[in-house]
Amino acid sequence: MRTYHSKELNQHHEYLELLSQRFPNVATASSEVINLRAILNLPKGTEHFLTDIHGEFRALNHVLRNGSGVIKRKITDVFGKTLSTADIKELATLVYYPEERLSIIRHTTDRMDDWYRITIYRLVQICRVASSKYTRSKVRKTLPKDFAYVLEELLHEDEERFNKKEYYNKIIDTIVDLGRSDSFIIALAKVIQRLTIDHLHIVGDIYDRGPEAHLAMDLLMEYHSLDIQWGNHDILWMGAAAGNAACMSNAIRNCLRYANMSILEDGYGINLLPLATFAMETYRDDPCEQFLPKVPETSFLSDSDRILLAKMHKAITILQFKLEDELIDRHPEYHMKDRQLLGSIDFDSKTVEVEGESYPLNDCLFPTLNKENPSELTKAERQVIEKLRRSFRKSEKLHRHIEFLYAKGSLYQSYNGNLLYHASVPMDEMGSFHSFPYEGESYSGKSLMDLFDRLAREAYFDNRRDHGDTDFLWFLWCHPLSPIFGKNKMATFERYLIDQPEAHQEVFTPYFRLVSQEEIAMKILKEFDLDPLEGHIINGHVPVRTLKGESPIRAKGRLLVIDGGFSKSYRKTTGIAGYTLIYNSYGLQLAAHEPFESIEKAIQEGHDIRSTVRVIEKTVERKRVKDTDIGRDLRRQINNLEMLIAAYRKGIVKEKIKNR
Repeated sequence: MRTYHSKELNQHHEYLELLSQRFPNVATASSEVINLRAILNLPKGTEHFLTDIHGEFRALNHVLRNGSGVIKRKITDVFGKTLSTADIKELATLVYYPEERLSIIRHTTDRMDDWYRITIYRLVQICRVASSKYTRSKVRKTLPKDFAYVLEELLHEDEERFNKKEYYNKIIDTIVDLGRSDSFIIALAKVIQRLTIDHLHIVGDIYDRGPEAHLAMDLLMEYHSLDIQWGNHDILWMGAAAGNAACMSNAIRNCLRYANMSILEDGYGINLLPLATFAMETYRDDPCEQFLPKVPETSFLSDSDRILLAKMHKAITILQFKLEDELIDRHPEYHMKDRQLLGSIDFDSKTVEVEGESYPLNDCLFPTLNKENPSELTKAERQVIEKLRRSFRKSEKLHRHIEFLYAKGSLYQSYNGNLLYHASVPMDEMGSFHSFPYEGESYSGKSLMDLFDRLAREAYFDNRRDHGDTDFLWFLWCHPLSPIFGKNKMATFERYLIDQPEAHQEVFTPYFRLVSQEEIAMKILKEFDLDPLEGHIINGHVPVRTLKGESPIRAKGRLLVIDGGFSKSYRKTTGIAGYTLIYNSYGLQLAAHEPFESIEKAIQEGHDIRSTVRVIEKTVERKRVKDTDIGRDLRRQINNLEMLIAAYRKGIVKEKIKNR
C-alpha cells in the first residue's frame, strides 16, 4: 500500500465520503482489499468467440452446451485414465442434454440407484474442476437455490478426507433416497455448462439465411455473460424493426429466398397476408422462375407453396429496388446514384446498363413499373408496405430482441487486449483510415466507428419517439463505407435479373486486402489503443475458404478470421461448419467444426460435433485476472479503498462504526 498525503486525500474527500457509506471503517475496507487482491491472482476466465451464426439455432445451441469441446476435454482430463471412450462420450452427452438423456437412461438402465450414485460422484468431480478458477462467492451465485448448500458442500469438501468421507457419501445417498437425483443431475450439468465458459463474444450476423434466428436470440438473451458486435445482417433487422421500408423489404426478401417463413410469421408475428394477396394478383400469370426459393430437394415444401413463395419473393424484390431508389434520392450525400438500376432498364431491348456494360435481362415482366418513373410505387404497393411497417413496429418480441442487440451490442469491442468487430475498419488503397465528413467534422478510424455506433442508436431510439431517421441503418447494411459491409456494392439486382456472373461480382474494399499485412493489423490495433504486439483483431463476415487452402490466421497471427461456415449455404465454399475461438488462461485455441447432424442424434446416439483444435498462441505464464480488463478495474477499486483506509487513519474521513 503506497503512502497517501493529506493534500491528495483532501482533493478526493467528497468521493471518499461516498465510498465510506459502503465501507464504513478500516476493517471493512481492509477486508475488501484482501479479497480483491486474492481475486487478481486467480486464472482468467475462459472466453468463447462465435460469429456468423445466420439463424442456425441448433448448431449454436450445441456449441454453447459443449463449449466448443471444452467440456469433453475437461471430462477426459479428469477421467481419461479410468473411463472408456464410450463412457466419456455418455457423460459428455449427459452434461449437454441432461433432461433428454435422463429420460432415455431411465428406460434402458437397471439398478438406477447405483447409476445415480456413480454419475453424481462423477459430475461433482467435473464441476469441481470447472469451478476451480473462480471464487467461492462467484460459484455460489451460479448454483440453483434448491441445491445451493448441498452443491457447495460437495464442491469444497474432499471426499477422501477421513473425517468427511462418511459425510460426503451420505449427502449423495440422501439425494438418491429422496428421489431428487434427476433434478440434482440436471442442476449439476447446467452449473458445469455455466462455469466452463466465463464470457461469450458473438462477432456479428445472428440473422438471415438460416431458419431460426429468433430462437438463437432467445438463447442468447438467457446467456449469463456476453457481448455482441453487430453484423450487417443484424443491422438490417434493427432497421426493419425501426420501420425502415428498405430494410424491411430486404429482410423479408432474405426469408423468402430461403423459404424461412417461420421467423417472420411464427417468431415475430409479421402478417404476410397483404404481401401474398398482392403478389398473387400482380404476378398471377408469371411463373417467377428466377425467384423460386432456395431449398434442398428433400424439402417438404409443396409445389403450390413454392410457387406462392416465388411470387411473394418477386413482389418484395421489386418493391425493395423501388424503395432503395427513393432512399438514395433522399440522401445524395451517400453517392449511390449508380445503384438506381431500375432507371437503367431499356424496356425495348430488354437490357440494363450496369457500370457502362449492357446486359440482357432474364426477366422482363414488371407490371408495377412505370417506364417514365420506375421507382414510383403504385397505390397497392404503398398499402402493402404500410401494413408491413405496422407489423414490424408492433412486434413485441422483435423489439425485445432488437433492444437486447442494442444493450449488449456495438460496432466494435475492445476486450482483454483484443479488438472485435464483424467486418472491417474503412481504409483507402494506401492503408490510411478512410475519412467521413459529418456535420462539419471529419471522422476516421476509431472516431468513425464511434460515430457510426452512435448514429445507429439514434436511428432506432429516436424513431421509437417518431422523430428519427432510420435510413442510416440501411446505409450500414450495404454502403461501401459501412464497416460491417465493406464491398463496392451489394449486387442484389444483378444476381436476380442478369445471368452473366461477371455482373454479380462484389469487390471488397481495400481493408480486406491490406489487413493481412502485419503492419496494417498492428496499425489498427494501435488506433484502438491496444498493444499491437500482444493484441489480436478478431472478426468474421468473410467465409474462410478452407477447401482452397485459406487460413483463418493472418497477419502473422495478429488477425483471426473465424467465419468458417456456420450457415449451411456457405459450407460448399468453406468445407467445414464453422470456427470458434477459445481464449483461456493458457492462450488462444481455434476449433474447426464439422457439420452438426441433429439434436436428436446427439441425444439418442451421443453424436457430438467433431472439432479439430489448433493452438494459436500459448502463454509463457498463465494469464491471471490481473492481466484482464476486469483486473484493471479491480486494481482501481483497490487503489480507491487503500486511499479510504489512509483517510480513516489520518482522520480526514471519520469511521462510521468503531473497530472492536
